[in-house]
Amino acid sequence: MPIYQVPISIDDPVNRAILSVSEDSLTGFWRRPFDEIARRTAIPLETVLERIRAMLEAGVIRRVRQTIISTNLAQGALVAWDVPRERLHEAFDFMYREDPFSGHVVIRTTDPTSPGARYRLWTTIKVPQGFSLERHCQLLAHKVGARAFCLMPPKVMFVLGVGHVRRQGLEPGAMAPHPADAVPVQMEELSELEWQVLDILKRELTPEEVRPDLWELRAKEAGIDLGTFYQVAESLARRNIVGRFSTFLEHYKPVADGSRVAPYNALFHWAVAPGQELEAGRQIGRFTVLTHCYWREAGPQFHNVNIMAVAHGQDKAWLLAHKDAIDSHLRSCGIQVLYTNIFWGGRSEIKPSEVSPRAYREWLQHMGGIHPDDMTSQS
Repeated sequence: MPIYQVPISIDDPVNRAILSVSEDSLTGFWRRPFDEIARRTAIPLETVLERIRAMLEAGVIRRVRQTIISTNLAQGALVAWDVPRERLHEAFDFMYREDPFSGHVVIRTTDPTSPGARYRLWTTIKVPQGFSLERHCQLLAHKVGARAFCLMPPKVMFVLGVGHVRRQGLEPGAMAPHPADAVPVQMEELSELEWQVLDILKRELTPEEVRPDLWELRAKEAGIDLGTFYQVAESLARRNIVGRFSTFLEHYKPVADGSRVAPYNALFHWAVAPGQELEAGRQIGRFTVLTHCYWREAGPQFHNVNIMAVAHGQDKAWLLAHKDAIDSHLRSCGIQVLYTNIFWGGRSEIKPSEVSPRAYREWLQHMGGIHPDDMTSQS
C-alpha cells in the first residue's frame, strides 16, 4: 500500500469537514468553488486544495467536476434489463466501457418472487436531443443479448445530491422541515456558444486543475473571453442546466486504505395511488438519507411502481430502518401505498452520461457505421 504524505482517509476530521461541503452542497455555478469550500469549512484554502488533490490522486475521490442536469438536455431514463445470467457481467462491462450515454451501471437483486426480479442489470441512459431513446436501447439490447428492457423516464425530480459523508450517522426518520420541491423534467435547447461553455464546465478536473483559477484556465484554453464564460455559465445555472460543483467519492469499491464509503445501496420502490404521486414524492424527498428521488412509471413488470428513491450506507439494517421511517410517515400523511419493494445494489460503476449530439454521431460510427438518421425519433 503506498504511503501518502497528506491524510487521504475520509475518517480524517479535516477531510470529513471538507467532504461534508464539497460532495453536494455547492449548488449552481461558482466562479471560485474551492474558495467557497474553504469559507464554509473555515479551513485554509491551501489545505482544502491540498487535501482534495491528494484524495483525487489516491482514488478516494473518484472525480471532481461541475455537474449538469442532463435530464433537461437529453432524453433520459432509468432502464432495467433482463439479461441471461451467463451474460450479465459481460453486459455490465459493455454498458460501462462502450456506451458513453450510460451513466450509472448497477447489478441489483431482490426477492426472487418479486415483480421484476429477473431484471438484474440497471442503468441510467441519456440520449441527445433529436435521437430516439427507444432505438438506442434496442441497439444496446442487441449488443448485450438482453431479452427485454423496461424504460422508466423521469417525470418529476424531488431529490438529487450524493453527499455520503454528511449522511453517515443520520438517525432513521431524519427529514427536512418542509416537503421537497417538485421539479418537472423539461427539455432545454442550447446555442452553439452555450454547448461550448457546457463542454468546458462538465469535463472532470485533473489533480493539477484543483486550483482557485480553474475556470480562467479553461476559458483561455477554449478561446472564450472570461467575462462571457462567466455570463453563460451563470445563465445555464439559472435555467437549472448546471447542477452543482462536486467531489464524488468512490463509495462501493474499496479505496486506497481498503475501506468502502457506502457498500450498501438500496433502490426503494413505491406504488402509490394514482393522483398522489406528487405529494408522495415531496414527502419521501424530505428524508435526508436519500440521494435521489423521482416520479417514474415502471409499468406492470414492477407492479406499477411510480416513486423511486436511492439511499446509500455502511449498514443494511440502518437502511432498512430509514425505509421503515419513510413508510410510517407516508401512512401518517394519508398516502395510500399499494406496493413497495427494495432492489439492492451490488457491482456498480458510475460515470457522467455524455449528452453531446456530436459525440452521439461519432459513437454511431464507432458502433458499425450506423447512420444517424436511423436513430432519430422520426425514423
